[in-house]
Amino acid sequence: MAHGHKSNEKVVYVGDSRVRKSGPMIPPDYSAFPGKSEVFIPNFLLKEWMVGCVALVGVLVLVMQEAAPLGYPADPTNTTFIPMPDWYFLFLYQFLKYPYVSGDTLKIFIGSIIIPGIMFGGLMLAPFLDTGKERRFYKRPIASAFMFVTLIACIHLTVVSWMHYQKELTDKNIIPEHIKREHEMEEAKKAGGGGGAAPKPAAGAQIVAQDDKGYEIYQKATCINCHAKDMKGVSGMPALRGIGDKHSKDEIMKIIKEGKGGMSKQYDDNIKKGLTAADIDALAEWLGKQKKQ
Repeated sequence: MAHGHKSNEKVVYVGDSRVRKSGPMIPPDYSAFPGKSEVFIPNFLLKEWMVGCVALVGVLVLVMQEAAPLGYPADPTNTTFIPMPDWYFLFLYQFLKYPYVSGDTLKIFIGSIIIPGIMFGGLMLAPFLDTGKERRFYKRPIASAFMFVTLIACIHLTVVSWMHYQKELTDKNIIPEHIKREHEMEEAKKAGGGGGAAPKPAAGAQIVAQDDKGYEIYQKATCINCHAKDMKGVSGMPALRGIGDKHSKDEIMKIIKEGKGGMSKQYDDNIKKGLTAADIDALAEWLGKQKKQ
């Protein structure tokens, strides 16, 4: 409101929205919105705690109901073991098998650090790349495309990794350690034992004919990877001391050629290692002599 045309005259706007209101800005109380809001402490927090407790009790019940599928103790000399990560890492495990992210040091660094870093970094940047208020996914192309591509890639790599693992088990005639150990525990319980320990050498069983050529061949063969040089077995694998009481020479040769249980075919592997057919025959004959004295 002005009274003249002087340039230095103060202008006051009456009833104009540009006039700032004085006083503190106090937000409305939650009670002003009945049925739509509640106090955070203790109402909302108490509900969250109750839901968390119910979920925790459910997890504890599942843990106590089913024992963890443990295998044998770790053995770096066991060449038949196929390592497998937990299911939520299968996609990354399969990704690292591809030639463009494995091989030399640079490729391994790119596959294990750079590419996963870009993927997880993209998740952190997602809120900044998609700042719209739209909630429907088909109207959020950036976020939706990133989500679908990531989801499809993870599912595809997980399925391929699991199928490849099953194929390896079939081709090598291998029973996973946790399954094999569970079967041994069940058999031990039926037999009146108290656990699932691996078969031990028969009482008094010793290595027979150590001066025989077969013993020298045994030291060079693939047998020592699982059965050890002392023939007592490695990390749960069966002992070969006293094996002649259970199998004849022909049966042992059949096991070497065809495999048995968790043991894969070893005949071709020994040939590749430098042994001849005559050497393997002498090895089977010597193993057939391993009887309890």
